[in-house]
Amino acid sequence: MRFQANRDVFSEAVSFAVKLLPQRTTLPILSGVLIEATATGLILSSFDYEVSAQTEIAAEVEETGRVLVSGRLLAEIASRMPNAPVSFVTKDSRITVSCGSASFTLLSMPVEEYPSIPVVSGQAGLVPAEDFAAAVAQVAVAASRDDVTPVITGVQLQISENSLSLVATDRYRVAVREIDWDPGTMVATDTITALVPARTLQELGKTFGHSGTISVAITNTDDRELIAFTADKKTVTSLLIKGNYPPVRRLFPDQVDNYAVMNTAELIEATRRVALVLEREAALRFSFTTDGLTLEAVGSEQAQAKESVDAILSGVETVVSLKPQFLLDGLTAVHSEFVRISFTKTENPNKPGPVLITSQSSRDQPGADSYKYLLQPNLLLR
Repeated sequence: MRFQANRDVFSEAVSFAVKLLPQRTTLPILSGVLIEATATGLILSSFDYEVSAQTEIAAEVEETGRVLVSGRLLAEIASRMPNAPVSFVTKDSRITVSCGSASFTLLSMPVEEYPSIPVVSGQAGLVPAEDFAAAVAQVAVAASRDDVTPVITGVQLQISENSLSLVATDRYRVAVREIDWDPGTMVATDTITALVPARTLQELGKTFGHSGTISVAITNTDDRELIAFTADKKTVTSLLIKGNYPPVRRLFPDQVDNYAVMNTAELIEATRRVALVLEREAALRFSFTTDGLTLEAVGSEQAQAKESVDAILSGVETVVSLKPQFLLDGLTAVHSEFVRISFTKTENPNKPGPVLITSQSSRDQPGADSYKYLLQPNLLLR
């Protein structure tokens, strides 16, 4: 196999292919990147039986062929090459990668042992890439990082006729966002749901965020449920997580009359400052009164902190204790100058319910987006 490619284009393609590979794998062959040189250019692929990535780029191919090479090593080499065309030549089990005066010799991996890259065909819908990336960034932060309960390490996608909603939870908070959906070639049927690993979606959001539109397809093959995302000659497939997702949408109240409105940036900065004296896993005390909001932290005997923030309160005065990082995750996902914190009720009048965080376009006007973040210091679900 022999080809020459633009250094930047080749480096970006290799980086994309290896981005979703696990840092460690029990099968070394799955750490490889498959490079196929065809008459029309190059196809670079990676696959670890759960997630695959594939991209096509232009290249001057002198000799077609297929080769498997260590993905992360090739990505490191390609990113540090001088600004000149990359030349790639294989001979027997050796690969020579040269660029300008730099030259590397690598050993190829047994390509015949590499698994087949999944192909997802059939009906597909479209989502605006920028909206999708923003929604993923807002919601995925609430997904659990505890592999003991795999079902909540994912983000549930729910597709209806004209909308795609994303929801995630780790039992302490729930994040939801809805965006426009173009059904494309998909035939309108009942609501479609897919549970996608949060880490995969986060990488997708970063990669495809400026791609215009993203094509989304879901398929069942050999008892394997797969979802595919395609944009700019790049495709990522992911095995869906199996299991029953908890019915967390029902936790959101239809209406809340008791709430406070604050400047988002001011609340974020105050929370970060006051939380400096807290011990790990401790909560901040938030007192909402007609005079504003007071944040209090009681850390060790040597350190306490207190700060006030302007707030407009509607309803009764309320005191809640919240973990600062969980609160900050919700606040930083609110893409508006002001934020509304609403106070829900429980059957126990002495126990405050979860707080609901939503955007606020002005001091008296709710935000136009559909982002909602529900946070409670105690478990929402048991």
